[in-house]
Amino acid sequence: MNLRAAERGGGGGGPVVRAGGDADGSGLGVGARLAHVDALRGFALFGILVVNIGYMASTYHGSGLEDPGFGSALDGAVRWFVTVFFEAKFFLLFSFLFGYSFTLQLTSAERSGARFGPRFLRRLAGLYVLGVLHAVLLFPGDILTTYAVLGLILLAVRRIGPRTAVRTAVVLFAVTAALYVLLAVGVHLTGGAGVDPGAAAEAERAAEALRGGPGAVIGEHLGQLPDVVFLLAFFQAPAAFAAFLLGLAAGRGRVLGDLARHRTTLVRLQWAGFTLGLLGGAVYAHASLVRPGGAYQILALGIDVVTAPLLAAAYAATVLRLTQGRLGGRTVAVLGPVGSMTLTGYLAQSLVCALLFTGYGAGLVGRVSPPTVLATALALFSVQIVVSRWWLRRYRYGPVEWLLRAWTTLTWPPLRRAEVHVG
Repeated sequence: MNLRAAERGGGGGGPVVRAGGDADGSGLGVGARLAHVDALRGFALFGILVVNIGYMASTYHGSGLEDPGFGSALDGAVRWFVTVFFEAKFFLLFSFLFGYSFTLQLTSAERSGARFGPRFLRRLAGLYVLGVLHAVLLFPGDILTTYAVLGLILLAVRRIGPRTAVRTAVVLFAVTAALYVLLAVGVHLTGGAGVDPGAAAEAERAAEALRGGPGAVIGEHLGQLPDVVFLLAFFQAPAAFAAFLLGLAAGRGRVLGDLARHRTTLVRLQWAGFTLGLLGGAVYAHASLVRPGGAYQILALGIDVVTAPLLAAAYAATVLRLTQGRLGGRTVAVLGPVGSMTLTGYLAQSLVCALLFTGYGAGLVGRVSPPTVLATALALFSVQIVVSRWWLRRYRYGPVEWLLRAWTTLTWPPLRRAEVHVG
């Protein structure tokens, strides 16, 4: 018979299952998807958009300087809101889900008798190529290349036990934070650093380049890549791999498959995240927006390394609890479809933002206020929700997910729902 997947609500404690897709969206085996996990992916994608669009809309973002064109109280409030609640949190959610999905891919390969290693290596190669194209053409702050490289390490340690994985993740977070503290002490003892005096001129130069033609845009992206690679290697990569390991441990324990059994843990994560996590986010925002460029900001980065995972975990716990409660059906219906095709959604977000803010299109970089940028993110994500629902009524995968699956399995998988038959 034909299968047509339908988004179904998730009241009660059991997982919401949507038929006709991969357990992980990776193309490494067909099985049932947990719709509440898709909802969590969708929420993570929204957070990534809110952060990335800020960097694409203003070359002052992250420079330690306030854009001189937008200095109102409302502009400042939006900057604080995004920095406290969004920055450095949502890539951790994505990283956790990458590790979790990795265990599902392993299980799926074992069940089908497929060789996991070659398939996963092809998948990582595909992600790396997509990431390079994304970084050069659309947005230098790409995460796909980082995931592809870290995925090689994850593959090498795939037999690690859940407890060892959790302990290793904690050690990674702690060591990274300690290194930031030591660096902050060193900077303080040597007299501090401060914001680069040429930062404003550099921001204006970058904005002009990004408003130019495609060649100028690509040239500016290539020029930014060394600084971006440094940031990814020394800030995001250790934390991302730690989150990989936490996701792997959760997958081994089937934690997301039986949320009712872990309700107490979810509540504890909410308490820890919405207290310590938000406090750390406030310190990080204060250092970034009020006193950037010195030992204090470096110390704040160290604090953020250990508190951002708590806030990310609180967000995850909140979304997962929502999917299991009275609003479960609506939460899954809104976030689940876009979460089923996050790779397509991630790249589409960058494409739209590039058309808005660079010389590929309107060239609005530096010309849109922070509140309008945030409103644009909300509008774009709302459109993605609608388009994702429409697409998945007709097709099994997002277009980029389908291409990645074809490369991963070296087959042409059926795309339309009508092409799926059972019996």
